[in-house]
Amino acid sequence: MKEHKTDSCYALILGASSGFGAAAALRLAHEGYHIFGVHLDRKSTQPQVEELIVKIKTAGGCATYFNINAADGKKRAEVVAEIRKKIPRGQHIKVMLHSLAFGSLKLFIDKDASKCIAPDNVAMTMNVMAHSLIYWAQELFWQNLLGYGSRIFAMTSHGSHTVLPYYGAVSAAKAALEAHIRQLALELGPIGVTCNALKAGVTNTPALQKIPGYEAMIEATLRRNPAGRLTTPADVANAIASLCSMDVQWINGDTIAIDYGESVMDRG
Repeated sequence: MKEHKTDSCYALILGASSGFGAAAALRLAHEGYHIFGVHLDRKSTQPQVEELIVKIKTAGGCATYFNINAADGKKRAEVVAEIRKKIPRGQHIKVMLHSLAFGSLKLFIDKDASKCIAPDNVAMTMNVMAHSLIYWAQELFWQNLLGYGSRIFAMTSHGSHTVLPYYGAVSAAKAALEAHIRQLALELGPIGVTCNALKAGVTNTPALQKIPGYEAMIEATLRRNPAGRLTTPADVANAIASLCSMDVQWINGDTIAIDYGESVMDRG
C-alpha cells in the first residue's frame, strides 16, 4: 500500500543520480511518483544512471532524467518548460529536492597562495550548492508547478554551523541554503508550499569521500551515534517520504535533523 500517494505524484530531484538524490528517487518511485531527475554525469558513470532508471521503473514509478548542469540558467528554464508539458494543468510538483553536492574544497589560508580558495571557487560553490535553490523554485512557480501541499526540501549538513578543514566554502553555502529555505517558506507559504532543510548525519556518499580526512569523520560518528552506525541515504529518503504526508503540512521553514541524535551526542 502506498501511504502517501496523491493526485499529484511528481517529484523533481536535483542531484538525482547518486547519494541522497538517488535514494529519494527510488523511495518515491515506490510511492508511485513520476521522477524528474536532474544530474550531471560523464559517459563513464552514465551506466549507473541507466541502472537507477530501471530500478525506478521496476518499483512502479516513471523516470525522466536530464543530464545537465543544474546551475545553468538556460538549461534550467528548458527543463522546467519540458516538465510543464508533461504534467497536466491543475497538477503540481509534489516534491522538489535540492541535493547538489558540487563545491570547492580548499583552504582559505595557506602560505602557498596557489593553494588557497579563489573568488571564482567561492562563487561557483555558493551558486551551485545554495543559490540555485532559489532559481529552480522561481522557475517552478512561474510555470504554475507549485501549489498547496507542494514540498521543497534542501539537503544541508552539520557543516552549516561547524567548521572543518577545507570545508569553508561548502559550509558557507550550506548556511546560505538554510537561509534561502526560510525565505522561501515565508514567500511560498501563502499558497501552501512548505520549505524545509534536511540535515543528515554523516553519510558515506561520494560527496563525503571527497572531503579530506573523511575517514576520521566516519570513525568519530560511529562512536557518537547511539545506533553505532552512519546515517544512510535510505534513512533520509524514508524521512522525505514521510514528510510528504499532508499530516505534516504545518512543518515549514525549519531545519530538520535526520541523524538519530548524532548531532547532540557527546560520546568522545
